Amino acid sequence: MSGQDRSYGAGSGYTMNAPQYTTNVQSTPAQSAPTPSVGTPGDLIKDTTTAGFTADVIQESRNQPVLVDFWAPWCGPCKQLTPVLEKAVLAARGAVKLVKMNIDDHPSVAGQLGIQSIPAVIAFKNGQPVDGFMGAVPESQIDAFIKKLGGDSAKAELEEALAAATEARAAGDTETASQIYQMILQQDPESVDALAGLGEILFDAKDVEGLKKLLESVPPAKSDAAPIAALRARLALSEEAESLGDASALEQRLAENPKDHQARFDLALIQNAHGEREAAADNLLAIFKADRTWNDDGARAQLLKLFEAWGPTDDATLSARRKLSSILFS
Repeated sequence: MSGQDRSYGAGSGYTMNAPQYTTNVQSTPAQSAPTPSVGTPGDLIKDTTTAGFTADVIQESRNQPVLVDFWAPWCGPCKQLTPVLEKAVLAARGAVKLVKMNIDDHPSVAGQLGIQSIPAVIAFKNGQPVDGFMGAVPESQIDAFIKKLGGDSAKAELEEALAAATEARAAGDTETASQIYQMILQQDPESVDALAGLGEILFDAKDVEGLKKLLESVPPAKSDAAPIAALRARLALSEEAESLGDASALEQRLAENPKDHQARFDLALIQNAHGEREAAADNLLAIFKADRTWNDDGARAQLLKLFEAWGPTDDATLSARRKLSSILFS
């Protein structure tokens, strides 16, 4: 986005005047990322198994980021994503590696990590999951994802506008942020980031009807996008928490009986509704660690719902995933 096309500041907010404003991310190889070796397809792309996951992903990610592509032979979108993903990995010239896991043959790792739909790509660094996305996303988005892992700070035009909206929200200026998101959506009604950002503002403002109308307006092609699914999940969790009453009564029950898993479970829902994500996750993890079979694995199932609501890159999601992995693989 050129300087003459946009202006934003502390006083005047953000304006977008160029009639040809574009939101397409430019697709270029990740030249700024570390390139330990050019590599060949055999070096950079491989299939793995449950037994090989630790060596191929956990250990290898200590050398460079590893993308894990969870797929299945019957999955049409997987067949669309995989060749585009392979092309992007090869273009990155060793900045990342790609490991593919057939969840039909090897379902346990995907289940343990909370993968609920495919295709799903999870990035590992230094032995830990750090980022991810779901669905057959376009090549430009994959390139940007790989660049982000490699530390490339170049911003496309859409990213600049979204960054301005983020700054406005951080400053408490939700009105300006809303205007930016709406301007982006005027040019690109399918911008998932703008839809999600506007939805989050509506959610935080407790404008339930406005949020529901926004979700109804999402184009069908984007209705299953992870940020949109996260908004729906947050709305559902919030409505569920409203029926649980006061947290203090649940805290009293736990003080009297720390093994009251139902009280701890309900408290986690209320904590999440109040934005206390780490506390909510820790309570559900405590139930899971104490009794994995409680309520038909209900604590872990609820934790996966929270991951969906928070999004795969949220700090609380990443922290809770690491803790869950430690319990599962200990």
